[in-house]
Amino acid sequence: DPQVTVFIQEYLSKRVSVLGAVEKPGPFELLGRQTVLSIISQAGGLTRDAGQEIIVIRQLPEGESTAIHIPIDDLFLKGEAKLNIALEPDDVVTVPVDKTVVIYVFGQVRNPGALQVRKSNLPSLTQAIAQAGGFSERAVKSKVKIRRKDPAGKDLEITVNVKRILSGKLRDIPLRENDTIYVPESLF
Repeated sequence: DPQVTVFIQEYLSKRVSVLGAVEKPGPFELLGRQTVLSIISQAGGLTRDAGQEIIVIRQLPEGESTAIHIPIDDLFLKGEAKLNIALEPDDVVTVPVDKTVVIYVFGQVRNPGALQVRKSNLPSLTQAIAQAGGFSERAVKSKVKIRRKDPAGKDLEITVNVKRILSGKLRDIPLRENDTIYVPESLF
């Protein structure tokens, strides 16, 4: 009557990897049914610089891979259960970092300086001026300049009549990372 005892020394089962803006990125064991929320919880939750979505990269049987995009607000704030998908072995759960970028506003605004904004939520021209305290009394609203670099690195200067934007005759201008806005001064 032999008696055999089996000890599990190490689990080498199915794993998923969690990367990006989580407190403890790394590989995690898939013990039982795990979902996106449960694995993010195991990874310590999201960090402050988390982007606006979670991306699950999944290997398909044909050898290709697919990306499943899950909006963070819909999953965490609205609690949409269908977005809390079950994970499969070798899935890679990525939470992209939404870095802070700078937009410069100077000239005739109440609080000139650098605006710290999220790359995923860059302001428009009028929003940036509002964040800088709005126009001062001596501002020339019809000749606001946006300075930026084009993809080749060449300096561009765009003159915008903000009065026309405010009156609804012109669309607001979306800003880009490292744009500089200059509001000139009226001499009269």
